[in-house]
Amino acid sequence: MGHDDDRTQHLRAATATTSGAEAAARRDRAVRAAVEQGVVGPAAPVAGLLDTAGIRAGAAALHAAFDAVVPPGTPVLHAFAVKATPLVPVLRLLRSAGIGAEVASPGELALARAAGIPPAETVLDSPAKTPAELREALALGIAVNADNPQELTRIDAMIQSARTGSPVGIRVNPQIGGGAIGALSTATATSKFGVPLRDEGAREWVVRAFLDRPWLTRLHAHSGSQGMPLEMMVRGVAATYELAEEINGRAGRRQVDTVDIGGGLPVNFGSDEETPTHAQYARRLKARVPGLLDGRYGLVTEFGRSLLAKHGTVLARVEYAKEAGGRPVAVTHAGVQVATRTVYAPASWPLRIAAFDAQGRPRSGPVVGQDVAGPACFAGDLLAENRPLPLLEQGDYVAALDTGAYYFAQHYSYNSLTRPGVHGFAIDGDTVRFAVVRAPQTTDEIVAEAGGAERDALRHL
Repeated sequence: MGHDDDRTQHLRAATATTSGAEAAARRDRAVRAAVEQGVVGPAAPVAGLLDTAGIRAGAAALHAAFDAVVPPGTPVLHAFAVKATPLVPVLRLLRSAGIGAEVASPGELALARAAGIPPAETVLDSPAKTPAELREALALGIAVNADNPQELTRIDAMIQSARTGSPVGIRVNPQIGGGAIGALSTATATSKFGVPLRDEGAREWVVRAFLDRPWLTRLHAHSGSQGMPLEMMVRGVAATYELAEEINGRAGRRQVDTVDIGGGLPVNFGSDEETPTHAQYARRLKARVPGLLDGRYGLVTEFGRSLLAKHGTVLARVEYAKEAGGRPVAVTHAGVQVATRTVYAPASWPLRIAAFDAQGRPRSGPVVGQDVAGPACFAGDLLAENRPLPLLEQGDYVAALDTGAYYFAQHYSYNSLTRPGVHGFAIDGDTVRFAVVRAPQTTDEIVAEAGGAERDALRHL
């Protein structure tokens, strides 16, 4: 990728991002247009909306953030974590913005390839790669990060039998501790990911693995995700950089030429403001780990949530407005099937909810504590509980904000609820245009997935 002088870099950074207020204004216009154009309504009571301008701006801001802290000519690959939004048109849009792909399964690799992302801009990570997955990646020239000694032994045999152009590295766990959400903390003492550097003998094993294999050229670490403070993320990167320096010192040459620092930048789910930013993170890395960014090492990043979350909205129609125990309840079509984490762990995954009237205009009036409920048949299916909002009425709409990452990825088929459609939008003057990213699932598709074609299979046993 190219690099500009400092003045141009700072200009890029300033112009690449859009303010939270601008993004919110685009979102509100898109909601009204979605209602007016029938993207949502009685026949399609829930849909996902993706802001293409926001996605492009976010990708440009990520490039600018790291352009500003590395010398011109430094190889930097930003590989989007496909698991965050596994939709081919999204990956294709990111590809056009200079973003590659980080994949963790054959399915994710297939999506990246369908989007046209080349092997040279693809990274394979997973703690459970099969021999077939490894062979495919090595044959294609995709970068592979080995998770553990047994996997490295598999790769040894494959490389001996067939040459590969794949960069190969080892994932390490710096064991720096966990963040606020334990399930997303990947650098704890007992994390399932990578080689645990502080375990007895593990660091020396990693160094020896590199010294014995000249073709090992990368180190990878990913310390966590939502709930991780920036300083802890930086500590994980610093520990990985220090290991790279040790390996290169003992090898007497620059054997480790690239450090994959993972992703995991947390997202602010409390307001429209994008914070922390990729630029803030890059500057903190520059201050804390300057040697990593002085041009001697190539970089790979694997951001997911921080690139897409703020640019997506789940919009759902209020089917009924009722009251229970003196509290208003808005029963909508968005619940556990689209917001599984929020429903089951609301303290860790709270969502902002915006209220709109039946015409798609922001609803006004005195706020009232009310539940925003989903359609599933269990009592805890709530997007929000006792949330202060203008009183919702039948036919209104609620928008679950900041849902561009993971909320379109983790459909939960409770009650055989259909997977909602996802639509991208763009605004040209007075016109809001929509494009189908993923068509709504049909009940025929649900029947097919549930073995409809084999309905008599058990009767023959």
